[in-house]
Amino acid sequence: MKFAQHLSAHITPEWRKQYINYEEMKVMLRLARESFPDGDPAFEGKIQQFEDDFFKYCNQELKKINTFFQEKLAEATRKHCSLQGELQYVKGLQAKQGKSRIPLPTFRPPGRKIGELKLAFSEFYLSLVILQNYQDLNFTGFRKILKKHDKMLKTEIGAKWREERVDTAQFYVDKSIDSLLADTETIYTEELESGDRQRAMKRLRVPPLGQVKPQEWTTFKVGLFFGAFIVLFIIVVLAGLWRRETISWNIFFRLYRGPFWIVLFVFFIAGNVSGWRRNGVNHVLIFELDPRSSLTDQHLFELAGLFGVLWCLSVLCFLYADILTVPPYVNPLMLIVIMIAFLFNPSRTFLHGARFWLLRVMGRMCIAPFAFVNFADFWIADQLNSLTRALADLHYLFCFYGTLNGNWYYQEENSKCLQELWWTRLLVLCLPAWFRLAQCLRRYKDSKEAFPHLANGLKYATSFGVVISSTLYGLYPNGYYYKEVDSSSSIRTLAGNLNKTALAQLINERIHSDQRSLSSIDEIEKLDNPFFISWLACLFISSLYAFIWDVKIDWGLFDSKTGENTLLREEIVYGSCWIYYAAIIQDFVIRFCWAISISLSEIDFVQKEVITTVFGTLEVFRRFVWNFFRLENEHLNNCGKFRAVRDISIVPLAISDQEEIIKMMDNDDLSVYYNQSKKSGKKRKDEEGIIKRKPKRYGRAKKQRNEVVRVNFSVDPDDDDEEEA
Repeated sequence: MKFAQHLSAHITPEWRKQYINYEEMKVMLRLARESFPDGDPAFEGKIQQFEDDFFKYCNQELKKINTFFQEKLAEATRKHCSLQGELQYVKGLQAKQGKSRIPLPTFRPPGRKIGELKLAFSEFYLSLVILQNYQDLNFTGFRKILKKHDKMLKTEIGAKWREERVDTAQFYVDKSIDSLLADTETIYTEELESGDRQRAMKRLRVPPLGQVKPQEWTTFKVGLFFGAFIVLFIIVVLAGLWRRETISWNIFFRLYRGPFWIVLFVFFIAGNVSGWRRNGVNHVLIFELDPRSSLTDQHLFELAGLFGVLWCLSVLCFLYADILTVPPYVNPLMLIVIMIAFLFNPSRTFLHGARFWLLRVMGRMCIAPFAFVNFADFWIADQLNSLTRALADLHYLFCFYGTLNGNWYYQEENSKCLQELWWTRLLVLCLPAWFRLAQCLRRYKDSKEAFPHLANGLKYATSFGVVISSTLYGLYPNGYYYKEVDSSSSIRTLAGNLNKTALAQLINERIHSDQRSLSSIDEIEKLDNPFFISWLACLFISSLYAFIWDVKIDWGLFDSKTGENTLLREEIVYGSCWIYYAAIIQDFVIRFCWAISISLSEIDFVQKEVITTVFGTLEVFRRFVWNFFRLENEHLNNCGKFRAVRDISIVPLAISDQEEIIKMMDNDDLSVYYNQSKKSGKKRKDEEGIIKRKPKRYGRAKKQRNEVVRVNFSVDPDDDDEEEA
């Protein structure tokens, strides 16, 4: 791998601007080589001018790297000192708790406290590894670019400059990070793991940043499952064509389509992870995942292949239920039960870390706007908006089995789940848009920025109009002034008022009426139907709004400073500009493909469930493409505050100036300053009037809870530079 690609794949996104600008230096050397042919008489003068400019630029880069490294090293030193003080404070509380028979009112169970310290030290260790990686990458970058300089210009000036400047630079010669790493390992082993170094290192060790070693057994399973899935899927298609006369296809599609989309979605997410990793988009950091245990694309491919095989086997059992003597409608239920059991399995097996992470994110998504919104929260909610049809099918599945009449072998079309329970279906279809709208409102509350949060919320609010008008049109296809009723009931109502001759004439007229005339009347009624017109209007507004937001805000394209990337943005990750142009076109086409869907449905050219399946699959594909450019934009543009890891601490030290930090670092008994900082912090709050109300009935309990030492899992407030999706 070329070093430019290696650097792009290993950098920390928040520090992107602080790394050596290797690509710019390469361009300078290439242009110099092309501009100064060996036979040029003025070669010496031109090359001297270039040398001055090139090494001036190198000196600027070196100064930038040195300054940034010293800032991050000072921050790491202060953090290390803070964690030591917190550890001594907790140990002191443990000792007092052991000596005292009366429980301390401000002390929680030591086990929980130690667990929080372990998490804080683990995150700190990760930050040190990232900073060490920063040292290595920049030194390697200087070494390679100066070697390339000497080779292309046939000189040794670059090597001498490296020996004089780079080899003696602060960021390279300072080995404080190594000592901090060793000290952290020692403290973690001796104080938090009772001397068990193997267990401590298992928790602390970070895999090589940006590198994913392929696991042979996982690779084998991926190939096995996908090979089996491809063969079984072909068999499913052929079996469906062979037995198409014996299957109720409307019910079949509604029962199996939702699980299929979920399997396809997992497969596409695996493709996203693979693409992000290959192009250096650090999704692990963006989603705030643990790099020690995050899933690779192979794990996701394996999961998609496994459930794809289960889906195919379930469909085949459904199609050949009469031969297997198995009730056909048992098979879809068993498939969905297996998928739900996998997701909610409480044991620490079957990718438990990833499953629990997903459940936690979905939990925060469901309680929006009452929970703080992270990037992963609204990203998952965005994915759910592309699976709205899958949610509707799952609603039908639960309704279908909830209203089953006991016959597991044969079922006719059940209108109850689509007509009588229309209001529950309406709520299910509105849920994804509501989650995102609630998250946007919470983001506005936290940031007080109307744009982009309220504007983004308005985009999702337009989805409510689409869902409501579509539901009303389904209930009143001929307008609000007339609701079509069952033919038999209408004839039965008229039978009491008509004689036999008149009744026979009425039936004959209903059966033998001119089809072309009815078609014309139906078209006129649709154009006059306010629900149909409002549905089309809401679809157009929502699609146009969403498309503009996708391209301009979520992807960051059509930037005014595009440089060579016409109509795109200044920096791109995925190579060719044509990839971006193709993505823009496909997003527009799929956003507006509802026009084709409605046209095909109205002329009865294709069965409605087939149309829904095709265009629902296209929407899942559109989200797959959207994910690439949304994460790329987050990777490139959320880098303002240079914060690479979450600031996890037990209680942040309330220290106002640098002198007290230095004094605390020089003192052996750090817990003294730690206790003083707590008292001074509380006193300062009282003086500022932050705590004014007197405790009433349960005041003592509230006071104790406020004094409890807590883990701060949030990012530094100054670092919340996250752009809304």
